[in-house]
Amino acid sequence: MTATTTEALLARSVVSWCAGAAGVNNAVQLSGGASQETWSFDIAHPDGVIGAILRRAPSGCGAAPGRACGLVTEAALIRCAHRAGVPVPVVLHVLDDSDGLGVGFIMQRIAGETIPRKILRDAEFAAVRPGLAHQAGRILADIHGLPLCDLPELRRMTAAVEIDELAHDIADFGWPRPVFQLALRWLRDHDPGPSERITLVHGDFRHGNLMIGPDGIRAVLDWELAHLGDPMEDLGWICVNSWRFGEIDRPVGGFGLREDQFAGYEAASGLTVDVMRVKFWEVMGTLRWGVMCCGMMQRFRDGPDRSLERAMIGRRSSETEIDLLRLLAPRG
Repeated sequence: MTATTTEALLARSVVSWCAGAAGVNNAVQLSGGASQETWSFDIAHPDGVIGAILRRAPSGCGAAPGRACGLVTEAALIRCAHRAGVPVPVVLHVLDDSDGLGVGFIMQRIAGETIPRKILRDAEFAAVRPGLAHQAGRILADIHGLPLCDLPELRRMTAAVEIDELAHDIADFGWPRPVFQLALRWLRDHDPGPSERITLVHGDFRHGNLMIGPDGIRAVLDWELAHLGDPMEDLGWICVNSWRFGEIDRPVGGFGLREDQFAGYEAASGLTVDVMRVKFWEVMGTLRWGVMCCGMMQRFRDGPDRSLERAMIGRRSSETEIDLLRLLAPRG
């Protein structure tokens, strides 16, 4: 679908649900986001331009087959989080068949930065970087505190189920991955068992999905991998080395220490972080990202999406093998 066609369909949709809207301008597909299409556009309105984002499923394949909650559910989750005070975009409209735009939703655009290199190195963010890990911990505590009765239906995940699914995915690749097999064995040997506390888990809380400004984290994006499970999973995922972007001595997103994140979480939740569970989920997350990278390469080779971005992500699977070895057999 061309930009012109998309803009025309967006204009028709917007005037049907946004009172006073005269149309849309400046529709452009954004780079980034290997699973969903993201479009930025402006809603022309008498009270002033409304910046908006269209998030929709690309044609031909979904985000993470078997794991994504679906864009309609994602929109419901974001609305639930917004009501509870979690920093998220305002969902303006959930697409239906009459929109002609496929499956997805439209949300208000939030100013900020998601590019890790800029967040970790630009002077604009220097003052806020030391506090980001603590803030991330507090936000995760708020996400995990959302009442389960208010949430849409979500899949329940345990470590054992995750291990079995990853093992199945690895076997399906059809080529040897000895480091992945080593990680699978370690995870089975160190599985702490089902968590006594079951919460909403964001599932992808990390760089790229955090909109950050000079005042800190402004929005948590991309809830497509949300599920019910062990809340320590989110705390481990953001510590995966792939999300540090070279700043390996600052495990929380390359900007902070685990202790700072834990302190923020405990201050907001009144609960104690289970450090060993977080370590377990960091290993699991590293393996999961490696498997996801392999899946991206497989989808690039087999189609229907042969984008260069998928191929670039696919080659990063070798980096996760190094990370796994550093976690499981550290030198010294």
